[in-house]
Amino acid sequence: MSILVDKVRIAGFRGIAELEITLPRVTVLIGTNNSGKTSVIKAMQLALGDYSRYLAEEDFYIDADDNRIESILVDVRVVAMDLEGKGKGKGKGKGKRKPVLFDDEWVEHFGDKIRSEANGDQFLALRTECEQDRIKGGFSITRFALDRWPDYPNWKSEATKRKNQLRKRFDALPFISIDAQRDIHQELREKSSFIGKVLSSVEYDKADITKLEELVKAVNDEAVEKSQPLQDLKEHLEQLNQSFQGSGEAEITPFPKKIRDLSKQFTVHFGDQANNSFSMEYHGMGTRSWASMLTVKAFVELTGKNHQEEEKPFFPLIAAEEPEAHLHPNAQRTLYEQLSNSQGQVIVSTHSPYLAAMIDIKDIRSLIRYEGRVRVNSLTAKMNPEDINIIQREVMRFRGEILFSRAVILFEGVTEEQIVPAMFEHYYGCSAFSKGINCISVAGNNYAPFIKMGCSLGVPIYVVSDNDRDGDIKTNVEAHIENIKQDTGLELGDDVFSISFLNLGNDIEAELINSLALREEIIESLVLKETKGTSNSHYLAAKTTKIEALDDESLLEKMRASKASYAGFLADVITRNPQNRVKGDLVPEAFKEAFKKIEEWVKL
Repeated sequence: MSILVDKVRIAGFRGIAELEITLPRVTVLIGTNNSGKTSVIKAMQLALGDYSRYLAEEDFYIDADDNRIESILVDVRVVAMDLEGKGKGKGKGKGKRKPVLFDDEWVEHFGDKIRSEANGDQFLALRTECEQDRIKGGFSITRFALDRWPDYPNWKSEATKRKNQLRKRFDALPFISIDAQRDIHQELREKSSFIGKVLSSVEYDKADITKLEELVKAVNDEAVEKSQPLQDLKEHLEQLNQSFQGSGEAEITPFPKKIRDLSKQFTVHFGDQANNSFSMEYHGMGTRSWASMLTVKAFVELTGKNHQEEEKPFFPLIAAEEPEAHLHPNAQRTLYEQLSNSQGQVIVSTHSPYLAAMIDIKDIRSLIRYEGRVRVNSLTAKMNPEDINIIQREVMRFRGEILFSRAVILFEGVTEEQIVPAMFEHYYGCSAFSKGINCISVAGNNYAPFIKMGCSLGVPIYVVSDNDRDGDIKTNVEAHIENIKQDTGLELGDDVFSISFLNLGNDIEAELINSLALREEIIESLVLKETKGTSNSHYLAAKTTKIEALDDESLLEKMRASKASYAGFLADVITRNPQNRVKGDLVPEAFKEAFKKIEEWVKL
């Protein structure tokens, strides 16, 4: 039986007014910059780790009226878990259930601070209170065990008792925070770093020290003997004898003389081969960052072995900010695997779509800042296994960037995927991606996995659908949306979802010709497509004349026959706007509605 920190509540810390977040064994925090990912990690470090020594006035939340709050609260719940990572146990009889209890080693460690739910399940609830000391200055930080885990959101008023005050942290539950700005080259010089802690734990018995120092002395003597400059230096330094009445002796030691000093000159080398390696200072930041992460794993494993030898429990919480920093995609994936397989519990904050493709979507916690407050979103509990498999296969594997979008526009085909970003730029004068907007084709009417994932995780979704076949598509898509609501329980409210349709009878090509009358732009794009970038003016003129002679219906047929190829040229034409059309004239009405709604969602 293991344990898990399954819930954390935070109030008044940095940009977080109040939130509750549930944590699986591996938790992946995503969200835009300043959405609160680092704040969640630092709040947990305040409750379980050493952040109290870094606490500053700036860590106290400032409300909408520009008033700094007086106190910070962080509540953490620790529960017992079975071998499958579930907080429930079953008895032998059908339908029976036995309480989930802490193992004896944890009972001994947590002592009388353990409490039980009404169903008998055991838990440990810890509260950290931080207040500014207006009299003495600085901050007062107190920690308590709570007698119960109160309902949310009425948790802040839960009373604490002096008898439950904790004088020290639980050593078997360390919180290890790995900063985004990590560099093993710098950490080698810091005793407080994780590699510094590993080196400080290096010990040899007396006999080994004597033998090793004899070997080092032999190496030093030979190094001096083989070098004339070192011999000359030694000779000059021995003139110090004049200050010590001839009783002194200079000794040159190119290598540390005492084993206890080895860590002072400890270096790490890495290369393609052992005989062709370089010190870390000569490697790039990717290698140095990765090496720093691996020293944390080494420290955790060493500490775990020490606890095991003393028959004490050990469950570390490792929190890594942006493990992908400076690493190429395959290295990012490898490092994430190494982290997720670490002992204890792992919390990762990331901006990497490459990691997103590997993540179990149930482990994702999306942080969204909405109307000045941070909200936490996760996959809806009503999602069935097949839904999750489809999302992993069709969305996460190839479209992981959706997780990091401020909003997403969905549509049917590849034509829209190329021209809609150009329309957005024509409409707003800036690119969609610069505003965090993703424009994505679902290759037909396969909207469901995108809507289920996006709206569950707080990423607003706008669907712009074709409307051909006498309205049949509109009817089918609307029924599709209703099925999503019923199957998942998602409300798909106006704050996260909206939909519009092209004009009746139109697909995107018909919309461009019949509704927008972009005949000149379409002719130019088709000419560019068919002439393949030639500079032959006679050929260009002949091809233009030929295509201009086509009626609208013939143009439609030509466009539909070459969707993937002409659309890229049309996107370029829309961006250049050679006809000098005014704002919006190059955008179908349905997409204007999408842009306006997204403008509400993300405050463009």
